[in-house]
Amino acid sequence: MDPSLVLQFRSDVSLARVADEQVRLEFAWGNAALGEITPGLLAVLERLSCDGATEDDLSELVLETDGFSALARFYYYLERFGKLGILRYTLIGDGGPLATVVPMCGGFHLPTRSDGPDTRFRLSRFAYCRREGDGLALETPCSPARTILHGRSGVALLAELSSPRSCHDLCALIGGLGEDTVRTFLTILASLGVVGEVDSHGNLVEDTDSVMVQWEFHDLLFHSRSRTGRHDYAVGGTYRFLGKVAPEPALKPTTSAPVVLLRKPDLLQVERKDPSFTSVLENRKSLRAYGTQPITAARLGEFLYRVARVRRLTEPDPTVGLHYQSSNRPYPSGGATYDLELYVTVNNCADLPRGLYHYDALDHQLEKLADHGPRVEALLRDAQLAVRLADEPQILITLTSRFQRVSWKYSGIAYALTLKHVGVLFQTMYLVATAMELAPCAVGTGNSDLFAEAAGTNYFAETSVGEFLLGSAPA
Repeated sequence: MDPSLVLQFRSDVSLARVADEQVRLEFAWGNAALGEITPGLLAVLERLSCDGATEDDLSELVLETDGFSALARFYYYLERFGKLGILRYTLIGDGGPLATVVPMCGGFHLPTRSDGPDTRFRLSRFAYCRREGDGLALETPCSPARTILHGRSGVALLAELSSPRSCHDLCALIGGLGEDTVRTFLTILASLGVVGEVDSHGNLVEDTDSVMVQWEFHDLLFHSRSRTGRHDYAVGGTYRFLGKVAPEPALKPTTSAPVVLLRKPDLLQVERKDPSFTSVLENRKSLRAYGTQPITAARLGEFLYRVARVRRLTEPDPTVGLHYQSSNRPYPSGGATYDLELYVTVNNCADLPRGLYHYDALDHQLEKLADHGPRVEALLRDAQLAVRLADEPQILITLTSRFQRVSWKYSGIAYALTLKHVGVLFQTMYLVATAMELAPCAVGTGNSDLFAEAAGTNYFAETSVGEFLLGSAPA
């Protein structure tokens, strides 16, 4: 059986009759008005909206209904639909559907290319496969289209393409598929950047290109999927769990752990003695050495108060579009979600016992979770090694995220927002520490599993996303 390519509208495309001979197509990223719709062209639109057909079958439908003169307009519209990105393409061959290409944005069309049977291809290191409904979706952040694999044959072909393979190689390795079907399959995947032609050493262009070689898979995927432009996934405040799952409260529930009350500074006095904002900005830097005397509990309390206290709580009010409890704090947070929590690991602080504490940002107090032990020691050691600190840390502040605070409202950008929250909180911590003449230093890496064990949190509900060292400044 010769392979065929069945054309069909994306599932979100709808037809709206606006007049006897006018139709408007509506789809996820816009709409298109079509004028002078003949009966044959209308039949094509209805066929594309249902089970689809090959280009030859559609042209035959126009020819039989409207005559030869309508073919030019048919091909014009077909090309327009392709460029709008509203057509999907299903490869049928050797007994059934093999793969369906679904554009994810406008401006996409499936290009054609011709490669010899001995041209070798290899799977891109940016390609990935995941479950979507009952099928397997094949994607790459390098392409604005996804490919749905049907049955075992497509998956088997994909597995073999982890090594350089030609059409002849694949036909020999996988039985039941004709050469024309395999060649068309390769042509489609190559057009999408899922696979690429290799050189004599088995390398793809992405393996040697000075720009692409510096991208890691997870970084490029995260970048492309948390921005709009080359995908059709929901992005922004969609409230996808509204009415399904209750939102997390603005404050983490308190525990019965022992608490240490922290001193609240007089902000008017602080304002009078603080250096200017420009001076703080210009003198901000990481310090990896401490003074001979450790930071005091009073100074730590002032720092936490100025950086992260809850200034105000706001209850939900659906009448103004606020569906969850929110708060106001010294640093900004997307949607006032404030998913970040602060945990303070005390190693050397005057008037404060060693151990792991949670900062209660509303009551401005520390809840002691654990004494100084092997896990707490490991957290301190990891941070010390990460920044090449000569002395033992005095204070380690671990930032965690209560992830569902953000993902309950936002689609596509939830974790990106969390990382932005970490960034703005880091800057706030640096500026306050500089104004207070303390020694601040952000930490580049941290062990989230270790922290979850030490603090007793659920890794998927709340765990570490950033670390920050603090101590007394050297003379």
